[in-house]
Amino acid sequence: CLAATGGFFVFLCVCLTLNAEGSARKTCAPAEFACLNGQCVPGRWRCDGEPECPDGSDEAEETCTAVVISLSLLSLPTGKQTCPPEKFDCGGSTNKCVSLSWRCDGEKDCENGADEEDCASGEFVSSTVYVCDGDDDCGDGSDELKCSSPLTCGPNHLRCNTSECVPLMWSCDGDPDCSDSSDEGPERCGGDGVPYLLNRRANCTAGEFRCANGECVRLTWKCDGDPDCKDKSDESDCPLLTCRPDEFQCGDGSCIHGTKQCNKVHDCPDHSDESGCVNATKCEGPLKFLCKNGECIDSSRVCDSVKDCKDRSDEPKKECGLNECMINNGGCSHVCMDRPIGFECQCPTGYQLLDKKTCGDIDECENPDACSQICINYKGDFKCECYEGYEMDPVTKTCKAEGKSPYLLFTNRHEIRRIDLVKRDYSQVVSTQKNAVALDLDVANNRVFWCDRFHLISLDKSHIQVPLVDSSLQTPVGLALDWLQHNLYWTDSGDKSISVASVDGTKRRILINTDLSEPRAIALDPHHGFMYWSDWGTRAKIEKAGMNGVDRQVLVADNIEWPNGITLDVANRRLYWVDSKLHHIASVDLNGAHRRTHISSAERLGHPYALAVFEDRIYWTDRDRAAVFMANRLTGQDIHALAENLNDPHDVVVFHQLRQPQGPDSCNLGSVANGGCEYLCLKAPQITEHSPKYTCACPDGQDLGPDMRGCVPGEADNDPSHPSAHSNLYPLRSQRLWAPTQPLQPWSSPPHLQGTAASHSTVMVFGLVCAGVYLVWRNWRRNSTKSMNFDNPVYRKTTGEGEEDEIHIGRTDAMSHHAHHHPYPQGVSMGVVGAGGGTCPQFIALPLGGSMPDPGTHWYTEQPMLSTAK
Repeated sequence: CLAATGGFFVFLCVCLTLNAEGSARKTCAPAEFACLNGQCVPGRWRCDGEPECPDGSDEAEETCTAVVISLSLLSLPTGKQTCPPEKFDCGGSTNKCVSLSWRCDGEKDCENGADEEDCASGEFVSSTVYVCDGDDDCGDGSDELKCSSPLTCGPNHLRCNTSECVPLMWSCDGDPDCSDSSDEGPERCGGDGVPYLLNRRANCTAGEFRCANGECVRLTWKCDGDPDCKDKSDESDCPLLTCRPDEFQCGDGSCIHGTKQCNKVHDCPDHSDESGCVNATKCEGPLKFLCKNGECIDSSRVCDSVKDCKDRSDEPKKECGLNECMINNGGCSHVCMDRPIGFECQCPTGYQLLDKKTCGDIDECENPDACSQICINYKGDFKCECYEGYEMDPVTKTCKAEGKSPYLLFTNRHEIRRIDLVKRDYSQVVSTQKNAVALDLDVANNRVFWCDRFHLISLDKSHIQVPLVDSSLQTPVGLALDWLQHNLYWTDSGDKSISVASVDGTKRRILINTDLSEPRAIALDPHHGFMYWSDWGTRAKIEKAGMNGVDRQVLVADNIEWPNGITLDVANRRLYWVDSKLHHIASVDLNGAHRRTHISSAERLGHPYALAVFEDRIYWTDRDRAAVFMANRLTGQDIHALAENLNDPHDVVVFHQLRQPQGPDSCNLGSVANGGCEYLCLKAPQITEHSPKYTCACPDGQDLGPDMRGCVPGEADNDPSHPSAHSNLYPLRSQRLWAPTQPLQPWSSPPHLQGTAASHSTVMVFGLVCAGVYLVWRNWRRNSTKSMNFDNPVYRKTTGEGEEDEIHIGRTDAMSHHAHHHPYPQGVSMGVVGAGGGTCPQFIALPLGGSMPDPGTHWYTEQPMLSTAK
């Protein structure tokens, strides 16, 4: 073997020699490494610094030396691993390479800490735009010292009483922008000077409590010990709750019976009755012995010829001094441990007892915190790996992103700020906003999208702000970008809707506007075609639907009160949310299962509003604490503040290329642009392998035509106050809206039947038949019915025993004052019956006057007519 010219032949010969020692060993695949005991492990695990073979042969010196020898014969550098240009060489004896972007990031990734040596000071440096701006950004006021005073405001700005400058157009708009609210004071604007708040409404519903500042919160949150109003008025004038001596007081002030504390059942709404419970009565382990009568003594007092248990069970004559492990290993499959009385079967590391004697492998991967991303279980142990684009940190064993440093973007009321998560640089991205709330990014195109009160705006790399949508927006509070199909989705709590628009804002439609109470945040999974949103209304929940609006389902509805922000961990396929009422951060998988709580603390989470997840970190904004925080998402520990003393932080996102994994644009896979759709092309949910890649959608008030790509006038309610209540993305059959071109007169022939003598005679016969049917029916109704009530507002007046005054109105163009159109049911033949037809045309009864739509559709088989009592 040594004489061979190929270096790899040397290594193969060594392997074959080792395997030849045991002929019964199984043969490993070419991509696997054969351990000395015959076990096979993936070849990429050989010499990676972690022993996966039970005998450690994959990390043995001779194994790894053989690799170095083979590299030497291939004329490659030996004795030390060579790092590529994009890696940092840890040096020393570690032979490790780490991502160059990890250099001087504040975390030791090399075992010897070489990646954090000779680094510049990591002190937090604030951008100069925050110096002398009238805001205390440092917290100690040092950024506002030595400033020229008084501050001079421009001609289009207003000087606050605190010397701040705000745009003049912001004054007297109901939204205080000066720190002392002087821009909204009654001396300038008149009135009461009450500030604008996101949840403030003119009237609260019966199930809501109206805060002193005009906000509306749930009535059940009144006097629950947890302030929910911004001014905390929901907790004022509340009775002092005291519990009896035999009761336990929950954290919210309610009382439960004392026996319910620590009974392993959550009786308090805040679960405080089960916190801090310790079972001190257990008598387990090698240091304790449980007597047969229930007593617990130290195991050292067993078989010592002294009666310690009152029932003498600690001194059995036949068992004391007997080693059961000497006979067939006590029946244990692995390890047998003799005890003073009896024995105990134990398992090696990585195994657990399936019964009292047999050991089985522990599936460590069942623990969601076992690995940062990928967990591979094998007998006796497990292995952690990372997805493409991430690299395992050799010290912390967590997955860290490769490439450029990630950074946060967050809204701070009048601006959007940026924090580099490695260098901790702090800067301003967008300024002079009225009330920036929702935020999202287009990482590939370096573009920012945000909602500013009544507008949806974008900012590209040339720093040009472009308004995208500025009409019919009431209160946009959530925003998400489909970075593959290039569409924008947003929630509007004002008109209770979820909408979508093209990325340039030129095409738009409402997707969902039913069964929404207080829609808040929205998140997208463009690869699989699903969108997720939170709703903190009367029935708080988190929902899921296809990105084209179909297949709607509730994801989370239990133990949820005020779900504010939501975000997706795309790599690990989980959805995270913050609950501002329960003060916790929780997550589920994308099917709503495997729920877990990461952080639960009213002290740590005052009023969390939005969150983002990247790598092993959770980032969130807290409006009560006016700060941005981060924590470890696996443990919930290591909570740190990234930015404090903010104005009013709302949304937060992470900017990194791995946050928006690239994939195909389903609407532009072929030669036909936009999927052949006349208007919007929306990603369809990938429910099965046969699911469509996309579906077309039309603007509000229009439906898809027969080809399912073009748009035709809609049959649904075209009232602009209900833009798409009945619009169809998936019409089940072709539907037509019939509208006569001329007003219909009582007992007149349809226009297209007037012309020839034959057609006249046919119409006359047809009319006589219909008249006869009607007279028979009317005579029967008069004799059997005195009055009838209809839910449709068609006026019927009964005048005693005889004739009635009644008006049946057909649907004609002459009724131009009716703006509401009623769709005909599917499968009903529409239009005027021509010559030879055997049925009477059908008409709709519509209300006489007024503008309220008919809630139901009422059908009559007679032609419109006017009959008056004689």
